[in-house]
Amino acid sequence: MNVRTHTDAKALADELRQRLAGEAPGSPLVLAPVTSPDVLEPLRRLVAIEYQAHEVELVTYGTLLARFPHRPAAELWVTLIRIVHEATPKLRKVARALSMSETDLAGRVTDSGAYSFHATMSWIASSGSQSTAALAAHTDMQVYYSGATAVARRLRETGASVPGEFLEYYDDPGDDALKELALTVSQDGLDRGDDPQEALFHAQRVADGLLDLWKATMANPAA
Repeated sequence: MNVRTHTDAKALADELRQRLAGEAPGSPLVLAPVTSPDVLEPLRRLVAIEYQAHEVELVTYGTLLARFPHRPAAELWVTLIRIVHEATPKLRKVARALSMSETDLAGRVTDSGAYSFHATMSWIASSGSQSTAALAAHTDMQVYYSGATAVARRLRETGASVPGEFLEYYDDPGDDALKELALTVSQDGLDRGDDPQEALFHAQRVADGLLDLWKATMANPAA
């Protein structure tokens, strides 16, 4: 007789958090020189990579809504769609403040890790379980917001010559209630029989993709 063991989504999130404990949020961008004449170039790369990720995220959450339309999962996907949709014009405002053109926003970064987050989210959209997708969303919020706020606050505290629009957009700790909802949805998936190790594996891929994203901001744009 098979005996199912209970797995707690919060425990999975805690395990992943411990794995990432040695990673400085937003590193190496958060450690970049703030007095260099080129201080804005990594920020422009960050904006371009994130802008391109928004379309991927909208498709991902829309697909997940179609695959898992029940509660509480549907509330999570709909909320994430709204957040990304509302963030896009704000990010375009940041781009304008950084003197970025439409070509700049569409520009590719040469670093091969720049788009691993995009690829992981695309796989999760089509093939990930509910628990996998929700734990990935929780991980995304944890890693993205901690890195973004670390970068913005260092720039603010050092008096770097950076547009206020950038600081306002990225100095955002995220929504703790939404993170909790993501764990609730992940737990619901686990209770329905989803594989916890699959969820943890792909959440780690999301974390790695975001860490690669921060590193890619220090790379050179593609020709």
